[in-house]
Parts: sequence; C-alpha cells; structure tokens
Amino acid sequence: MNIQNYINGQFENPISKEWIDNYNPANGDVYGQTPNSSKKDVEKAYQSAKAAFKQWSLTTLEERSKILIKISELLEANLDRFAEAESKDNGKPISLAKAIDIPRAASNFRFFGNAITQFASESHESVGKNAINYTLRQPIGVVGCISPWNLPLYLFTWKIAPAIAAGNCVVAKPSEVTPMTAYLLGEICNEAGLPEGVLNIVHGLGTTTGQSIIQHPGIKAISFTGGTATGAHIAKVAAPMFKKLSLELGGKNPNIIFADCDYDDMLKTTVLSSFANQGQICLCGSRILVEASIYEKFKEDFVEKVKQLKVGHPSKDTTNIGALVSKSHLEKVLNYIDIGKNEGGKILCGGNKVIVKNYENGYYLEPTIIEIKTNECRVNQEEIFGPVVTIMPFETENDVLEMANKVKYGLSTTLWTNDLKRTMRMSTQLQAGIVWVNTWMLRDLRTPFGGIKASGVGREGGFEALRFFTEAKNVCIKY
Repeated sequence: MNIQNYINGQFENPISKEWIDNYNPANGDVYGQTPNSSKKDVEKAYQSAKAAFKQWSLTTLEERSKILIKISELLEANLDRFAEAESKDNGKPISLAKAIDIPRAASNFRFFGNAITQFASESHESVGKNAINYTLRQPIGVVGCISPWNLPLYLFTWKIAPAIAAGNCVVAKPSEVTPMTAYLLGEICNEAGLPEGVLNIVHGLGTTTGQSIIQHPGIKAISFTGGTATGAHIAKVAAPMFKKLSLELGGKNPNIIFADCDYDDMLKTTVLSSFANQGQICLCGSRILVEASIYEKFKEDFVEKVKQLKVGHPSKDTTNIGALVSKSHLEKVLNYIDIGKNEGGKILCGGNKVIVKNYENGYYLEPTIIEIKTNECRVNQEEIFGPVVTIMPFETENDVLEMANKVKYGLSTTLWTNDLKRTMRMSTQLQAGIVWVNTWMLRDLRTPFGGIKASGVGREGGFEALRFFTEAKNVCIKY
C-alpha cells in the first residue's frame, strides 16, 4: 500500500516521485511505500496552510472545539482499524495500541477541543494611572510539528491538536518509520469537517522533508519530539531564524526504590515501566536503583517476573513484548548489550534475539536486565531506547540522589517510598521535568510535560501547549 501526502484536504503523491520502503517489524517484509517529500512538497503544504490561516484563526472557539471533538469521536469509532495499522507499522502489540495509543490520540483532540474554550487571557488595572492592560493570545500562523516513531499517532496528535485548537495551521511530519496512522488521520479530518489547509501532512526523511520544514522562513514555530542530537540540529537551524521551539528529547530515567515502598505494587509497576512498548518510551525507567537492604530480594523477584514476559507476534493476545521498530534499531540495542558486557555488566536475563515461528525475519529481542557496578558506565549514561534496563544497589538517600542526577538527561524520575519527608526532599532535588511517586505514567493532560538538560526545551500539555502555540500581545488603554 502506498501512503500519500495530505495537502489542502487532498491526498497526493510526492512531486519528486521519490519513495521510501515501509517495513512491517513483525516479519521484516516491505508492505508499502511512503513519500520522501521534497522542498517542493513542503512549500505546497505551507502555501495551503498560509491560505487557510486567516479564516481558521477567525473561526469561533466553539466551532474549533466542535471539529476537534468530532475527530476524537471518529478515532474512537475506528479504534480497531487504527490499532491494527499502528501495530503493523510499529511492531507493538495490538492490545497495547487498542488500550493506550489510539485512545490517547482521541483524548488529545477531545482535551484540547475543550481546553481552548477555557483558555483565558489576563487583564491588569493600573490603579491611579487611569489605565487598563489586557493580554491577547493570538495564533502564530503556520507552525511545524514533527513526531517520532515510538508512539506514532499518540505523539503526532499531542502536537497537532493544541496547534489547530489555538487557531494555527500546521505542516506536520510523522516519522518515516511509522507513517500509516498519520496518513489515515487525514481521512478522519476530512470526515470531521476540518477545513482544507488547516492540517497538512508531508511524509519523508528527516534529512529531506524535516529539514525543509525547520528551515522554511514562513513556518514560525517548531514542535519536535525525538532524539537529542536531532533536537540540537533543529535548534541550530531554527534559533537564528527566531522561531519558537519546543523540543522533547531523550531520557535516561532513574527508577529509585527504597525499602519502605509498597513492594508488590512497586514490582508489578517496575516490570511495566521497564518494558512497556518494548522499552521504546522516553519515560521508561531504564536505570533501576534499589536500596541495598532489599536489593537481592528485588533482583531475584524482578528477574523471575521478567522471564515470564512473552515475546511474540504483535497480533497475539498472549504477547507482552512485540517487535522492535526496525532492523537498524534492533542492531543498535544489541550493540548496547555487548557494550554492557564489555564494561563488566552481568546479564541477569535476556540479551538475545528471539526467533518467532513463522516470523523468523521479525525484529524481536528478549527483555534484558544488566547488573552493573557503576553509574558511570555507558549503558547507564546513554539512551538505549529498547527492552534493556540496568540495576544496581545504593546505600543512602544522598548517594542515590547523586547517581540519579549524574546524567546529561532530565526527563522523568520514579520514586518508590512511603516516607513523606523523603518524598518532599527528593522531589525538589531530583533534576527532572516529571517526578512520579509510587506510580509511573499516570498522566493528567492538564499538567506540563517536558524535561531539562539534554531532555529538551519548553513544555507541552494543558495550557502550556496553548501558550506555546500563541503569541502574547499586551494592549494598554488609558482612559
């Protein structure tokens, strides 16, 4: 099946007639082609967005809200179709796509469809000066949204929904590795009555299509989720052009476990936070740091639980771990396992490719636990982004705090303890944009989302996203 660009409400082949093979990770087969859009395609998408902007920006909040909520309803009505497409494209279990990815994509549209009706500006009376100041929050114009392959529709819509809710028009690029659900979204937008040109989806490589978006002089803001190196490149190109930037980048998140935790809840959640979506979530707790007094018990129990996880074809209800997203990514993760061994790490379980019967060419890997001796090793400092976690013990709160913070990333932290004073102390000192205490991935879409250090710039979610996709203008009136 050939995917097409979605420009001005129409589906089109790339102008250059250049295509990229689209692979099914579960069996390694090419099952279609994706456009490798050129600068000309991006320009066409931009002109479409530019032409639509004036009318869309003046559309009432109630009308925008109605359309976004309709998109949400149509995604829910097409749950099975979208979940199957997401699984085929990404390699994740269909059950996961049905339970998380597609419902969350629908929630993104519903949330911002409602949020825009509550997004208020401020006014300030200048007492004694006979003046009043008020703030306008106006849409930017044409914005660029670039999303990754790990949560394809989930994160694609996380950017698009607030952008169009705020009155902008969008030129968007999904990952070329997982383009299918973004392609299908165009059909949903047409059915929901989204005006032509408000959303334009161009497919292709980051080096061609993505580069054309970030360097386009008319695209005034870039929202990007992906790798830190790519984020640095985007900043280098876009910052001198004075574009607004929101960059949600990599993570190497600590999972800190104290002896006074609710042990059974912690163990169950730690298995999930380590290996959900094949470990291909920027929020996974890939560094597990355990208080020494329970370390040996945890190690034994954790290994036992992880060995019970079933690696298999994404369509099987019994599958816990599906295929990794691509052959090159599988090779990267296997290379990191070798690095861990060479650094003196001990493989407690996993570490090997898995051959699934009838799908021998699929990209499968055992969930892997590496016991390490030092926080300084590469597998504890560099983002692996696969079903691989490290574990090591700690003695004191100060020790683990230093280890948790001593990486270049600062996205999220999970803290397991029932000591309220410790929770308050550590939450203020942990260098992360998100701290989960006695839970993981419990999201409220009203809250700010993002990281510090090499994990990114800016915040997404709630009114933070609507502020990003608008410009503030102060008006002062003397009376």
